[in-house]
Amino acid sequence: MSEQPSPARKTRVALLFGGRSGEHAISAATAAGVLRAIDRDVYDVVPVGITRDGRWVVAADEPERWEITDGRLPEVTSDDGAEVVLSLTAGERTLRVLEPGQVPGVLGEVDVVFPLLHGPFGEDGTLQGLLELADVHYVGAGVLASAVGMDKHFMKLVLEGQGLPVGPYTVILPRDWETRREEATAAVARLGLPVFVKPARAGSSLGITRVDDLADLPAAVAEAQRHDPKVIVEQGIEGREVECAVLGGRSGLPARASLPGEIVVDHGAHAFYDFEAKYLDESAVQLRCPADLPDKVVAQVRSIAVRTFDAVGAEGLSRVDVFVTPDERVIVNEINTMPGFTPFSMYPRMWEATGLTYPQLIDELIQLALERPTGLR
Repeated sequence: MSEQPSPARKTRVALLFGGRSGEHAISAATAAGVLRAIDRDVYDVVPVGITRDGRWVVAADEPERWEITDGRLPEVTSDDGAEVVLSLTAGERTLRVLEPGQVPGVLGEVDVVFPLLHGPFGEDGTLQGLLELADVHYVGAGVLASAVGMDKHFMKLVLEGQGLPVGPYTVILPRDWETRREEATAAVARLGLPVFVKPARAGSSLGITRVDDLADLPAAVAEAQRHDPKVIVEQGIEGREVECAVLGGRSGLPARASLPGEIVVDHGAHAFYDFEAKYLDESAVQLRCPADLPDKVVAQVRSIAVRTFDAVGAEGLSRVDVFVTPDERVIVNEINTMPGFTPFSMYPRMWEATGLTYPQLIDELIQLALERPTGLR
């Protein structure tokens, strides 16, 4: 079990961002928000970017370098800095810089890692497993919860097993689409139209297509498979898109839920809340926080959000997305164990509306990570 940092120095936080998934740029934008807001009087911050091919490099401690500006998506490249490795020597957990032809230099001992990575190879348990092996404290869900939260298929199986309401769906595996396409299409047809065809393990609405005609299904599956060979098809649900932020409890106390927020999309501009609507066309989307819902529905959303968090064994933070139907039923859409975390993202905005500012939220997440033991728990 790793130890708390010495009170003689600041807590050193390694911010990891970028990564190998299609959400690389969103991760960088999230890092920009945290770099700008984290309390430098309390924390020594070490930004580490991960390139699209998986190299860890020293990254600029410059929020403006990593923001989405005028439609420009930021990207970590090998030119950003020297390569970095996490080294375990004599009980220390140290970041070391690798310069060609030179002895590795010490970048700093790490007390806690803040993995601001979205999607596969960062949010799916792979990085979490590495950090567990290294006996390093880190923010957010552990290996299993991260993996379950990333895979919409297994997420729904777990939530159903815990008695939580989820919408009808079917899964298309690569071999099914190649060898039993008629059966797979028939399973989709039984859901009724419209349906939403999604990569099973991707976020930020990448690769999602709304299908109103089965003739368009092959193209939708092909688009989803650009991001993940495994595809999930969900029945379209009539309802309001509502989100709720969950924060782990301190000292063994239960997890906490924020006031819910609502996403309202201009359907004249976008068929649904897709990648462009989320990040490139803010004028077409309203983020209402808190959501205008009856008190009893707010209570139901908050309760289901915490139950969802607990069902997958999440820790630290998660955002739970639900539909609220016209008859006021609450149906879980998904859980995100590392939600968008810029100051303008729904997760921090919902906590702001609930009484926790963005800098306070960052501090709370780091303290939760330091409090939690490493290893089996």
